[in-house]
Amino acid sequence: MRELAKSNPKDFVDAFPEGVIIDEAQKVPEIFNALKMKVDTEKSKPGKYILTGSSQFKLKKNITDSLSGRAFFLELLPFSIDELVNSGLPINDPYDLIFKGQYPPLYDEERHFIPDDWFEAYLDTYITGDVEGLISPSNSSAFKKFIQLCAIHSGSMLSMDSIARGIGVSAPTIKSWLSILQQSYIIHLLEPASNSLGKTLVKSPKIYFVDTGLLCHLLRINSKEELLLHEMKGSIVETFAVSEMLKNRSNIGKKGNLTYFRDRTGFEVDTIADWNHTFAIEIKSTSQADTKASRNLKKYLELKADKHTKAAIFYLGDQTMRINDIEYVSYKDWGTFSSK
Repeated sequence: MRELAKSNPKDFVDAFPEGVIIDEAQKVPEIFNALKMKVDTEKSKPGKYILTGSSQFKLKKNITDSLSGRAFFLELLPFSIDELVNSGLPINDPYDLIFKGQYPPLYDEERHFIPDDWFEAYLDTYITGDVEGLISPSNSSAFKKFIQLCAIHSGSMLSMDSIARGIGVSAPTIKSWLSILQQSYIIHLLEPASNSLGKTLVKSPKIYFVDTGLLCHLLRINSKEELLLHEMKGSIVETFAVSEMLKNRSNIGKKGNLTYFRDRTGFEVDTIADWNHTFAIEIKSTSQADTKASRNLKKYLELKADKHTKAAIFYLGDQTMRINDIEYVSYKDWGTFSSK
């Protein structure tokens, strides 16, 4: 089939008058022009041709070059909690989920992947496949070390100079590599909120991994029990919550619209979500609805003096409740909350 698509892409496309899903489409660049001619000359419904591929940089380049203005990109991030629950998988302990991560192959009952082995193979394939051509081959080992250093910073403010010194490459190289990780959905950079409070705010983004299973693997956390005692537990849970918000927003076709607030004195609110309403959100690794956790939110609301901004605390408890105008949102309800 691939040889036919290469030698005669027009006939290949014509062989599927009802539409077709073409996997690994980037391996046959010739097919993109044939699809362009087809959609330009025939009226058809959106979604008639679906293109997928394991090397998304090459896939996106071919689509951008040949199908600009004719294609819609769907971002398929790892499973969300809602997707797992809706598939019939019970989620009884959030730390089991945080440690395992939510990449789809790890939930394939027929394959029985060992997560640690799968993550190692995933990283090797990512560096030798997806990133091939984007970095110098001589920098492959440095790039892997760079990913590991990014893991140490997940949930905290990004310091490109610090990472550059740790690897021995320039800050512009780190900036380029961060862009690669972000475009391939390994990390997400949360930009600081704009200055609307008359305060001097920080300008650096915060870095988050999109999947906590991969993050735990990079941090050499070998079990849920190790995670519970790890010094980065709070940052990992924060990463988990931000990732869930991004996934749930993406799944309903919305932008994440997430920032964070931090001023020069160190006062911080974990996440500012600009959705139908503006929410100031604090993320806690506790399973108890502790009212002391709302101090920063109350201070922020006083500074903001905006009746339209609401406050919420994302925590790992089983029940969602409201205490003193602060909504304590159980991890089980993060998905529905993100659609507000």
